[in-house]
Amino acid sequence: MGTAERRLAPEDGAATHSTVRQRQAQYRTLWVEEPAKRYRMPDPVRTAAVRSVIIIAVTLLLAMVAFFCTMAESWLAFPMVISSVVSTVVATWSAVDVLVTRQVWNQRYGVVSEPSSTARALRRERRAARRQERAAEREQERIRRRGGQAGQLTHP
Repeated sequence: MGTAERRLAPEDGAATHSTVRQRQAQYRTLWVEEPAKRYRMPDPVRTAAVRSVIIIAVTLLLAMVAFFCTMAESWLAFPMVISSVVSTVVATWSAVDVLVTRQVWNQRYGVVSEPSSTARALRRERRAARRQERAAEREQERIRRRGGQAGQLTHP
């Protein structure tokens, strides 16, 4: 066994791992994973978008067939033109459906409530005012239960 063969077939396992690591270090990776800049679309929105893309693709296909049938003066031209007009209406509806589905999803699930410090302070003030009102009502109720008359806070 020559010296070149000994380098390719080391006797211990540690040397094998180090040569494999050295060879891997020489190769560049095919891609570098980067974090997504935008989150993935919610399922209902993605479903509506896929449906819309398929409908729009079929609409374009129908329009192209209608155009070629018209150019060839085929009997199929009139039904294809009618179907492409109807398909255009459906494609428009499907595109609007994506926008509506996205808006509905955002309104239901997409809002993260983080009130500003101003809103928090206003809410705190309202809560304190309500507490004072309830305390005043309880005091009035206690006075009424004791049998006190209007304006009379102590017994005679």
